[in-house]
Amino acid sequence: MREAWESGVILSGLSAGSICWFEEGVTDSIPGNMTVLQCLGFLKGSNCPHYDSEPRRKPAYHQLLSAGLISSGYAVDDGVALHFVGDKLEKVVSSRLQPKAYTLERVDQTVKETILEPIYLGKS
Repeated sequence: MREAWESGVILSGLSAGSICWFEEGVTDSIPGNMTVLQCLGFLKGSNCPHYDSEPRRKPAYHQLLSAGLISSGYAVDDGVALHFVGDKLEKVVSSRLQPKAYTLERVDQTVKETILEPIYLGKS
């Protein structure tokens, strides 16, 4: 996979297919728990999908980050995609009007959440 990525093959995915490219992700793959998943590490930091649609995601990400159990990273609402070129975030796009993406970072044991406004890909 790394060889394909480094040669310019476009890699993508939703949900687990999104977090897998990062160093870490927030997952519910263990029933009943939100936990940190160690991922491929092509992209620095962490990722959390379903930020707006699964009520446990946001508080779990905030708790893991404030406790220092996961690294700073990105969260995305459903319908939003992070477009990286290499390891640099180039664009944030959305198939829905209202959803957002966010950067999250730990600041003095609290979480700073910054909105990343996506480009809406549909008709306005």
